[in-house]
Amino acid sequence: MTSLLTSFIVAFIVEWRVSLLILATFPLLVLANFAQQLSLKGFAGDTAKAHAKTSMIAGEGVSNIRTVAAFNAQEKVLSLFCHELRLPQLQSLRRSQTSGLLFGLSQLSLYASEALILWYGAHLVSKGVSTFSKVIKVFVVLVITANSVAETVSLAPEIIRGGEAVGSVFSILDGLTRIDPDDPEAEPVESIRGEIELRHVDFAYPSRPDVTVFKDLNLRIRAGQSQALVGASGSGKSSVIALIERFYDPTAGKVMIDGKDIRRLNLKSLRLKIGLVQQEPALFAASIFDNIAYGKDGATEAEVIEAARAANMHAFISGLPDGYKTPVGERGVQLSGGQKQRIAIARAVLKDPTILLLDEATSALDSESECVLQEALERLMRSCTTVIVAHRLSTIRGVHNIGVVQDGRIVEQGSHSELVSRPDGAYSRLLQLQHHHL
Repeated sequence: MTSLLTSFIVAFIVEWRVSLLILATFPLLVLANFAQQLSLKGFAGDTAKAHAKTSMIAGEGVSNIRTVAAFNAQEKVLSLFCHELRLPQLQSLRRSQTSGLLFGLSQLSLYASEALILWYGAHLVSKGVSTFSKVIKVFVVLVITANSVAETVSLAPEIIRGGEAVGSVFSILDGLTRIDPDDPEAEPVESIRGEIELRHVDFAYPSRPDVTVFKDLNLRIRAGQSQALVGASGSGKSSVIALIERFYDPTAGKVMIDGKDIRRLNLKSLRLKIGLVQQEPALFAASIFDNIAYGKDGATEAEVIEAARAANMHAFISGLPDGYKTPVGERGVQLSGGQKQRIAIARAVLKDPTILLLDEATSALDSESECVLQEALERLMRSCTTVIVAHRLSTIRGVHNIGVVQDGRIVEQGSHSELVSRPDGAYSRLLQLQHHHL
């Protein structure tokens, strides 16, 4: 705006007659410059959207190359890829034709406007009304200004997109989360004994509010003891772990640690006392050392190696060419499922938690590794409160208490020997089914 105002003031002072003509043709000059820039860009704004499906097919084909090769589906993936390319190809053809036409019209408008201005200037010079110097000064100043205005106008789509992007970011930042890990009013957790109680808990996942997971669930785990949860798939065993970690809050009832509702405790300081090993462990695209050290800030090399020994991982890692510096790849793709699980267990061991949550922590291990790791976990479980979700009932014989989850409730609980002594009980039926399959 400053450039526009200054240039017109200068132009009217130097030669007002030519300035009036340029003022009349100025919108055409700006539009011509804008159309030229837009056509040179090729309307490429939505190209990424048009290619999104093809990129997805290509990515899935590459990441699942073994499955594709095993089913001889290379030609099928290629034909899908080529089919999805047709839409962006047609769009590109239409855009290129429109772009070429627009570029031609913009050039015609631009040069016709300039020719008109120069012709009028030459007419004034030939009549002796003005001088060549004045005409050229006005022409150059205002034509350059028209170009700069057009450049500013051409940024409008980017400004709009930027505004939309900023709006989406602020909508997330301004959104109120139900669970605030930085709640200033929450009580910080310095130390905990590890006693856990779920009292009259009702729960449904926010994405599926109609499906009730728990209905009046009651469970008490004493400090320093181990609690196993067994039951059919989808019965809600892993949901107990999610509630203890406070990934979700119950719709009714309370989740309590050391007699305090965890909603009153500072979440970050609480999670420092809790170790979690999930069924599908999450590894980062870094070295084995970095993935284990993630469990504790400022972990030393000796501590990481000790944690790896506890997880029966040290011998395997030492045999690698780069040892602990070996990269695991994206999502741990360079390692087997059992190796990934052992790294996750080593990470939890390094944290030295008061509460240890194991969600099918040995499901991907072979029998030999499972026996060695089970011994390590049993040593670890002596010093902390442990909640174990298990499908293999052989891995939970030594725990203090076993709870059978069914229809959103604990229908039976006790030690292994107590539950086996009830031949008609839910635990005995699960045991019989496993032995039958074996």
